[in-house]
Amino acid sequence: MSNSNIRARLREIRDKVEAEERLSLQDGLFLYEPDVSIQAIGELANYVRERMNGNVGYYNINTHLNPTNVCVYRCRFCAFRKDLRDQNGYAMTDDQILERGREATANGCTEMHIVGGLHHQRKYEWYRDMLTLLKENFPQIHLKAWTAVEIDWFRFQTKKSFRWVLEDMRDAGQGSMPGGGAEIFHPEVRDQLCEHKANTPSWIEIHKTAHEIGMKTNCTMLYGHVEKAYHRIDHLMRLRELQDKTGGFQVFIPLAFHPENTQLSDLKKPSGLMDLRTIAISRLMLDNVRHIKAYWIMLGIETAQTALAYGADDIDGTVRHELIYHDAGAQTPEFLSVDQIQQLIREAGRDPIERDTTYNRVIRDPNDFTKWHSGESVDVELASV
Repeated sequence: MSNSNIRARLREIRDKVEAEERLSLQDGLFLYEPDVSIQAIGELANYVRERMNGNVGYYNINTHLNPTNVCVYRCRFCAFRKDLRDQNGYAMTDDQILERGREATANGCTEMHIVGGLHHQRKYEWYRDMLTLLKENFPQIHLKAWTAVEIDWFRFQTKKSFRWVLEDMRDAGQGSMPGGGAEIFHPEVRDQLCEHKANTPSWIEIHKTAHEIGMKTNCTMLYGHVEKAYHRIDHLMRLRELQDKTGGFQVFIPLAFHPENTQLSDLKKPSGLMDLRTIAISRLMLDNVRHIKAYWIMLGIETAQTALAYGADDIDGTVRHELIYHDAGAQTPEFLSVDQIQQLIREAGRDPIERDTTYNRVIRDPNDFTKWHSGESVDVELASV
């Protein structure tokens, strides 16, 4: 395509964006063309980002809990899972789980992100009771727990419906769902990565059901492996379609693939420019998902910081005890302090605001950092500005 044609096509897309018209599959594919300026895409994504979320950079204070790395599945992209007899396999005890809760409370965490392996010798009750244990002892901490893949496994274990499992887990203490397990929806790719675990219709049905019972969820896309631009745009459009129906997605997180220690270790990880292009295109395509997160654990601090000008308005949080992506070769720190997070947001020219899991402003006791409560929804605040 000639430079003049590229400029004309970009003007058409810009006109759509400024008129708040929805971008098409062909628009998304065009934006992935290597000859299309990433600066032009970033500028447009930043326009949408500021229209939707102002000049804010959100973060939270959170910790991760990966209760076991033993997993019945053998996904080609995963460096975290272990076999039952592997010397590095583990399953946490109640005491270890309680200690993680005490540490989270002592450090002012508002959220515990709970995901892990599907341990075929652990019954459904082990997973459920873990939430009850945490909620009874640390009631203020929000438990963002269990991807759709785990919910699908729990359905298999219990022989109940998705709705039954989700309602039972909600009663045990689950507050919301992370977006993991989506990978890439298109079967051409998904069957190459994880042919035996929860398929695309199941992932979508589980999140739809969660939304129907009032549970907010996140959504993701794992990119930079064997997929093509078409598969990414198809994935985004399927998310957008479900969001049109339910409105239950809070935030979209593009996840950059880390090939080290996986069965796809011959691949190169995505470049920083691909990361930024994907974040920007995601912001432009997902016109009905309010927030886009630049997950610094996977992107690296510098790229995540830059992403705040390419469509992202959130960089996740302090992220204590993250194992899954570090096992896959992530070179980022295992923890960032609140001061470090606020500084990198300010360096990007944004105003740092702490939010809780469901995007309410967190209000801290000025005399005791560990004491806090949730205020008004940040989305309501922005709407009133």
